[in-house]
Amino acid sequence: MKIELVTTLKRQASKILAELHDSKEPVLITEHGQPSAYLVDVQDYEMMQNRMKILDGLAKGETAILENRIYTQAKDKMSKWLK
Repeated sequence: MKIELVTTLKRQASKILAELHDSKEPVLITEHGQPSAYLVDVQDYEMMQNRMKILDGLAKGETAILENRIYTQAKDKMSKWLK
């Protein structure tokens, strides 16, 4: 992962963005020597958001199974992943 100072980002934003788009490698932005933010490609960010929605749905389904709040058929199908 690439690391850049916030001042470098201010001065060379276009260059850093071009490198980001070429490499698809996230950039860690630091301020005063501390991590401050990540700069990621739009497509990668959207993919991560979609994955988070899927994982959230799976977690809700798992909770529903554990609390016996779902139909038996679905519980039987998902039980193999909950062991």
